Amino acid sequence: MDIIITFLVSMLPILELRGAIPLGIAVYNLSPQTAFFVSVLGNFTAALIILLVLPLIVDWLMAKSYFLNRFFTWLFERTRSKTIDKYIKYGYWALILFVAIPLPITGAWTGSVAAYIFNIPFKKSWWLILLGIIIAGLIMTFGTLGIKLII
Repeated sequence: MDIIITFLVSMLPILELRGAIPLGIAVYNLSPQTAFFVSVLGNFTAALIILLVLPLIVDWLMAKSYFLNRFFTWLFERTRSKTIDKYIKYGYWALILFVAIPLPITGAWTGSVAAYIFNIPFKKSWWLILLGIIIAGLIMTFGTLGIKLII
């Protein structure tokens, strides 16, 4: 049951594996390897669902509502114009680092939305996001182990 809860927590927005790895190691006493693997798997599962379903939902909403079409068009153009310089400068590394940095507004959920907004094809975006998730998982695992050693 502890593994299932850790997996599900890693699928949640905001918490993602930033919350699941410490939970698995410190609360449920899972081995670091198990907590890492289960959390990466859960976080990546959520990212895949978003990558596959978000375009369908947005396209459907835009087709059904003039207001939503205008809103999403405005939102996506505004977001692209504010962040395109960083994306052009760093390329795909921008997405990897955005997912890898374990802060509250970054992660696989937001990275998946960013991949959609910047029209990064699924064939490229899934592995860029997975790489970012693995890096974030390593940071959180080693960070949790370091804090656990201090305490």
